[in-house]
Amino acid sequence: MSFKNIEVKKKANIYHDGRVTSRTLITSEGEMKTLGVMLPGTYRFSTQAPERIEITQGHCRVKLADKQVWSDYQAGQDFSVPVNSHFEIEVVDLLDYVCHFG
Repeated sequence: MSFKNIEVKKKANIYHDGRVTSRTLITSEGEMKTLGVMLPGTYRFSTQAPERIEITQGHCRVKLADKQVWSDYQAGQDFSVPVNSHFEIEVVDLLDYVCHFG
């Protein structure tokens, strides 16, 4: 995967005491994405826009707000979270990801 003609925001997005970090990209079409890394642990995130999270490295388990069970994801897979929702993620192995907004 590669992105051309993008704007990169210098300031990092830092969550959960630095255990989750990302950088924001804006494409030439105005699409917002983040490229990030999550260290092993369990985290909760809320959404203000629809998100599709693409796993590029590692392994995690995810529980969406409307689900009772955890689902496994690994490199090459993705999951979607609706607007104004939340999800829990348990990172098993160092996770590298791309988050697509909208």
